[in-house]
Amino acid sequence: MNTVVIGEAVVDLAWRADSPRISLHPGGSPANVAVGLHRLGRQVTLMTCWGDDLPGELVRSYLDSTDVEVIRVPSASGRTTIALAYLDEANGSARYDFLATWDQVDTPIPPHTTLLHTGSLAAVAEPGATRVIEACHAHRGRPGHAVSVGLDVRSVVLLDRGAYRKRAERLVAAADLVMAGDDDLAWLYPRLTPEAAAQALLCLGPRLVVVTHGAGGATALTAQHEITVPAPEAHAIDAFQACLLDALLQPDGTVHLPTTPTELEAVLRVSQARDTPRDKRDRPATGP
Repeated sequence: MNTVVIGEAVVDLAWRADSPRISLHPGGSPANVAVGLHRLGRQVTLMTCWGDDLPGELVRSYLDSTDVEVIRVPSASGRTTIALAYLDEANGSARYDFLATWDQVDTPIPPHTTLLHTGSLAAVAEPGATRVIEACHAHRGRPGHAVSVGLDVRSVVLLDRGAYRKRAERLVAAADLVMAGDDDLAWLYPRLTPEAAAQALLCLGPRLVVVTHGAGGATALTAQHEITVPAPEAHAIDAFQACLLDALLQPDGTVHLPTTPTELEAVLRVSQARDTPRDKRDRPATGP
């Protein structure tokens, strides 16, 4: 049994407010989650694409160094996604612009896949987003299997809030588990509280929605229950997602989504108590 993560691998060009120099960091939210699961001892495959260019060579070298199994699918454009990251050391925030291409020509899900995880650019950047959603619908609904989505809003990719929300909701409707930060929900649903926005996501079809609140902890919601657990410390969102998915995977590789208050609390506590070696990129700002 195997976990497959579908999504972008990118190169961050990072500017720090107090330095004129640029530093290069390969990563990307889906890639970071895959690396985190691998470091937690899980059998995981990252399905992604990059170009035959200099940024692509950096991505390839980085992924090789992680020992994560990678399926490189062809890219229609042959270009690697680049993120321009503007870092503010004073408050730990980051603002991103993306030179984005998410145009894989196929998403062949390997047999024996039980957990399929995706999100970030893969949720909204076309033409790849539609292919990802098709793969999610094809995978969902089998016993012991699940589709997981980390919304990780990248608003600079699609500035039209209504269009972005429509694409995100299309993916949420194909998921069993949705993870989002309260800042993601505030951008998607500016007139709703995070709790009301999470309930709106539940109405689209997933069985579990988990909302992170930074240092404020995390909340898990099902149709019947809502549990909030304070965080002992703030974790990078990609590390939290990897730890949460690890907590849902059973010894035989199948997926169990918690349904009782006791199970929900236990999963949140395990996810927040653990950590994975993390990418240097921290939680992204959600942009305009």
